[in-house]
Amino acid sequence: MISIGVAVVIAVVSAVVLGALGFVAGGLYRKKVAEAKIGSANEEALRIVNQAVQTAESKKKEAILEAKDEIHKLRNEVDKELRERRAEVQRQERRIVQKEENLDKKTENLEKKEEALAEKIKSADAKLEEVEMIKRSQLEMLEKISGYSKEQAKVILLQELEEQLTHEKALKILDFEQRTRDESDNLAREIISGAIQRCAADHAAEATVSVVALPNDEMKGRIIGREGRNIRTLETITGVDLIIDDTPEAITVSSFDPVRREVARLTLEKLIQDGRIHPARIEEMFEKSKREVEQTIKQTGERAVVDAGVNGVHPELVKLLGKLKYRTSFGQNVLNHSLEVSYIAGLMAQELGADVKQAKRAGLLHDIGKALDREFEGTHIELGVEAAKKYKENDKVVHAIQAHHGEIEAKTIVAVLVQAADAISAARPGARRENVQNYIKRLEKLEEIATSFEGVEKSFAIQAGREIRIMVNPEQISDEKMVIVARDIAKKIEDELEYPGQIKVNIVRENRVIDFAK
Repeated sequence: MISIGVAVVIAVVSAVVLGALGFVAGGLYRKKVAEAKIGSANEEALRIVNQAVQTAESKKKEAILEAKDEIHKLRNEVDKELRERRAEVQRQERRIVQKEENLDKKTENLEKKEEALAEKIKSADAKLEEVEMIKRSQLEMLEKISGYSKEQAKVILLQELEEQLTHEKALKILDFEQRTRDESDNLAREIISGAIQRCAADHAAEATVSVVALPNDEMKGRIIGREGRNIRTLETITGVDLIIDDTPEAITVSSFDPVRREVARLTLEKLIQDGRIHPARIEEMFEKSKREVEQTIKQTGERAVVDAGVNGVHPELVKLLGKLKYRTSFGQNVLNHSLEVSYIAGLMAQELGADVKQAKRAGLLHDIGKALDREFEGTHIELGVEAAKKYKENDKVVHAIQAHHGEIEAKTIVAVLVQAADAISAARPGARRENVQNYIKRLEKLEEIATSFEGVEKSFAIQAGREIRIMVNPEQISDEKMVIVARDIAKKIEDELEYPGQIKVNIVRENRVIDFAK
């Protein structure tokens, strides 16, 4: 057992010793190999360094040569530039020398001229002094001869000159005014004639009656109905008078309201066409005809607005325009008249450089009150102004409506144009059925009615018969009695005259006290 353990120990020790010897031998071998590699690396490094030094030397030599070439080139360029600049400086020096010489010459000439001018000034001053002396002596002599001082003579001359100039100025002003009037008249004629020439409108004359054709005379009895109930219903509902006379196959519808008359005419035509005539059917056809007429009125108003080229008109005003289709004044259709006034006013505004759209608008709406004067109290002007204000029309348009008959002064060019266009449209031949003789007779009759009352001294029909102005005797008619007299005159005019619209009765009572200082 002991020998085995010893053997093991010996084996272990031997192994350790052999391992140590192997390690030492391996380390010596690796060292030798490493030293060999280091030596070759040093040689290679030395070779690379030597090569780099040689390359650097060659690069250095090349850079030095290139730098020398560049320096030589720059030196040549600088020398060339210096030579050019020296030449330019020499040229400028020569120019400066020439300019200095020229300036010297000019300076000499100026000095000579100054000397000559000084001599002339001295001579002129001497002559002026001499002239002043002569002038003073002459003034003294004139003062002695005339007996006036200088200031007095000056005042007299200025007065004479002023009088002469005033006379000449007055003559020139008169001449200018006359020429201006002539030119203005000619221009106005050209503008108006041009406007009339470029504007044309068809006018239809309408009466206060409409005739409805019947298929046979038997239809008259059916329209009258049993005990007249059908005709009473018709007249009650439509508000018109039906005239059934001996005229064959015709019934006359009479009413001063053209819209009512038209509704009644359509109602009758529908009843005749239907054949069933009784109170219930009459009411039904009346409502249907009324709606048709209202639709026609609306469409007519819209078409009138489009034809006139006016935008933004209130729908209610459009309806009122449509109603004017059924309204006449002295036989002239009011809607056609309004369109014609709109066209003429617009054309004249265009010629004058005024607001064309506003002139057309005012011309179209100037008689809008005639669509209301049969329903409400007041003149067509008052009603038109009220309607225009109600539906927010422009102030200038409202003023034109108010001033188109001259009841107030026209303050805008639009109002003046509407006045002129209204007069042109109404006065042109064929526009209205009333002739001059009838017109004069109506005005004379109006004045005759007014003067027939006791206490009336004078009466004047104005505004184309729309107003009667009456002067009364203050001793016979008191302020309280004026109201009664105005009412009586108005009532007599209503009874004895036929006229469109309203007539204003204006009574004037004036007290005058006269005395004499003795």
